[in-house]
Amino acid sequence: MAATRTLESLPFYEKYWVKPPFTKRLTDTLILLLLLLLLAFRVVSFFHNSITFPCFLAFLCESIFSFIWFLCLCTKWTPASLTTYPSRLLQRVSVMELPAVDMFVTTADPVLEPPIITVNTVLSLLALDYPAHKLACYVSDDGCSPLTFYALVEACKFAKIWVRFCKKHQVQVRAPFRYFSHDNALRGTESPEFKQEWLRTKDEYEDLRRRIEHGPGQLEGEFADFLNTETKNHPAIIKVIWENKKTSSDELPHLIYISREKHPKSDHHFKAGAMNTLARVSGLMTNAPYTLNLDCDMSVNNPQIALHATCILLDPTAQNHVAFVQCPQQFCDALKDDPFGNQLVVLFTYLGGGLAGIQGPFYAGTNAFHRRKVLYGLSPRDIETGNSASDEELAQIFGGSKDLVKSAALAFKDKTYSPNPNISKSLEEAHRVASCGYEYGSGWGKQVGWMYGSMTEDTLTGLAIHNKGWRSELCTPDPMAFSGCAPAGGPSALTQQKRWATGFLQILFTNHSPILGTIFGKLQFREAMAYLWVLTWGARSIPELCYALLPVYCIIANSTFFPKGQGMWIHVALFVVYNIHTLSEYLATGLSLREWWNNQRMARIVAMNAWPFAVLSVILKFLGISDTVFEVTQKEQSTSSDHDDEDASRFTFNTSPMFIPGTTILLLQITALAMKLLGLQPVVRERDDGSGVGEVLCVLYIILCYWPFLKGLFEKEKYGIPLSTVCKSAALSFLFVHLCTRYH
Repeated sequence: MAATRTLESLPFYEKYWVKPPFTKRLTDTLILLLLLLLLAFRVVSFFHNSITFPCFLAFLCESIFSFIWFLCLCTKWTPASLTTYPSRLLQRVSVMELPAVDMFVTTADPVLEPPIITVNTVLSLLALDYPAHKLACYVSDDGCSPLTFYALVEACKFAKIWVRFCKKHQVQVRAPFRYFSHDNALRGTESPEFKQEWLRTKDEYEDLRRRIEHGPGQLEGEFADFLNTETKNHPAIIKVIWENKKTSSDELPHLIYISREKHPKSDHHFKAGAMNTLARVSGLMTNAPYTLNLDCDMSVNNPQIALHATCILLDPTAQNHVAFVQCPQQFCDALKDDPFGNQLVVLFTYLGGGLAGIQGPFYAGTNAFHRRKVLYGLSPRDIETGNSASDEELAQIFGGSKDLVKSAALAFKDKTYSPNPNISKSLEEAHRVASCGYEYGSGWGKQVGWMYGSMTEDTLTGLAIHNKGWRSELCTPDPMAFSGCAPAGGPSALTQQKRWATGFLQILFTNHSPILGTIFGKLQFREAMAYLWVLTWGARSIPELCYALLPVYCIIANSTFFPKGQGMWIHVALFVVYNIHTLSEYLATGLSLREWWNNQRMARIVAMNAWPFAVLSVILKFLGISDTVFEVTQKEQSTSSDHDDEDASRFTFNTSPMFIPGTTILLLQITALAMKLLGLQPVVRERDDGSGVGEVLCVLYIILCYWPFLKGLFEKEKYGIPLSTVCKSAALSFLFVHLCTRYH
């Protein structure tokens, strides 16, 4: 009896705070102290000497850098970690009592996001170690592509073989592309029977790939709905590809294809609009209390992840406090040494762990399990006070569908609901809630669902949830939960960063701003500081650009921006301590010295190339001159042999204007260095200090950071900077040098 009571009292998950090494705390603090000392030194020098333009501009930039570092410290000062116990969950909760999960997959462009990538993600979800009759997979196709639908129909046929194979042999990697691309590592020395079945399953997958490559042929029968449709002008298309009518774990989960209605005169709200359509359609068909959403390129790597997340969401201590469970974004078969700096391993490790120790990690837009009732607007206060909305209020918020309103009312009680025993009979109402006019006059995107107002709808939605007082948890099981594809090449990496930075800046000007949340809402102060650290990414481009141009100006004008006397050693100490600190983080995470340098280099390139266009985009939007555009990044699945090719790691260029700032900065650094070496500087005025070693070292460091651009000046085709970009940058460089020499 005592043993039973002990078992029942054990938590489904445990959270513990991690004490960072003393040396890390020391360097964290030392960097902040050096920044403050530098600011103090400059202020004192301003009182004793005349204030020069370079020194004053440097002071402003350094003040911003100090504030950013303070935000960073607030975020990662008290890291935490979680351990989940699926075995305890299964001992106390029967399979029939496990909660249902609706799984959402989003894709938007069949060219940039090839259907075979979406298929692999869907197949990995259908093969989860979770009762199949408790799962439903909804695929949103914002490209309205018959090829995507055809790929899912064919994938469903293969899934009957694949799921059985995975569960019979306890396969860990459940995306067939990844599994079969590592045949030597994964086959081992298994029995002849297994090898025969392995080969048969692989042949079936290769046949699936060939069928998808050839496409559906003529658009007739179930494909007739795609005739004469346009990507941004078509009625809603909803297809139940597979329905688990037997409600049996031996069957496949439900599989539903959705392409919401679009009209040129309607605002579709990017991915947030697609996610809200998925929420409404799934609310009518299955209405699971929990949802999981994945980008089309993030496949399951740990087949028990649904059980791990359920451990957190079902734990009694988290029932009324934890809104969602976020798993980190990690990447499979990534390029060696992260040449484009987009794998973000250290960011997720240190910043993610730090957020876990505050109010919880941000919602990253993928790899997240949500409580449906929280997405529907419920707050912890509503649970505590027992507040509930009337049917009239629910109808005003959720729209005119009575079935959807009824399902929402039951979702607040964690109950499933479907107006019909078979989900296929809900299709007529599903088409209605997937129409582009359904949201007019409702609370979708403003009170419930994914929030509108930013291109990074995920961060905005998570912030709105945290503002209500909810917490989130970071789930990091071993092996990692999901794995995806990191953008490759310069254009894709910069496009992604521009989109993120644009969306982050937009959030600062919404009513969900973290500043307002911590004053008027229930957002914790340090959580608000963490949000500010991320949301100001784009704005940091301004001091970054200024600081990169300061040594150029000083060399051309024969001036200096370093503090006089011993103050320059503060800069030296800062540079050395900061680089030792960041390098130690990379080495402690198991990364290489080369990867550290690649990330440092790309941080400068991103800040001075992608982020300025995010600032410009937001300014133009607020001025009403132009609207922001959601740009989908190219997604690829490469075999391991592709990553052995050095060409895959080479920086690529195109005619995008995002490469103009970087090319201009590089040309200016080269020009300044040449002027210094040739002595083409003006004579130093009395009582002024001319440029010296400090400015030269800064110029050399920036040239090293822009080494891919320097090589691009002499390369050809996609590895070379286009001539039009070079000409524009040369003109800007000439203008900058002219202004510096005339007005120094």
